[in-house]
Amino acid sequence: MAKIFLVIGALSGLLSVALGAFGAHALRSILEANQRTDTFELASRYQFYHSLALLAVGLLALHSSSKWLGYAGYGFLIGMIIFSGSLYVLALSNVRWLGAVTPIGGIALIVGWFCLLWAALKL
Repeated sequence: MAKIFLVIGALSGLLSVALGAFGAHALRSILEANQRTDTFELASRYQFYHSLALLAVGLLALHSSSKWLGYAGYGFLIGMIIFSGSLYVLALSNVRWLGAVTPIGGIALIVGWFCLLWAALKL
């Protein structure tokens, strides 16, 4: 479990920085035309923050076999995919119904934080 979250966290961190830079430069005209530059930046920022959270889960999992750490990691992973993913697609396509999907990802991120809190309390 530790290796999975460390690898995914590092990969996600790499992607969030790359996507942020790509959005700021190569996709600037599309994002400005859709008036979604802020949306794309929010997606990148949340992906980056939760990449760090996944790395923390992976490091903690090296020292604990708590199932709650696993739940936290998967909550962060699912949340990043749904929250940031829906915002990336919304920003690029301007398909507005995707905004209704984004809160599901937000809930998964909150669940991830709750599970991490619970795992920490159980240590």
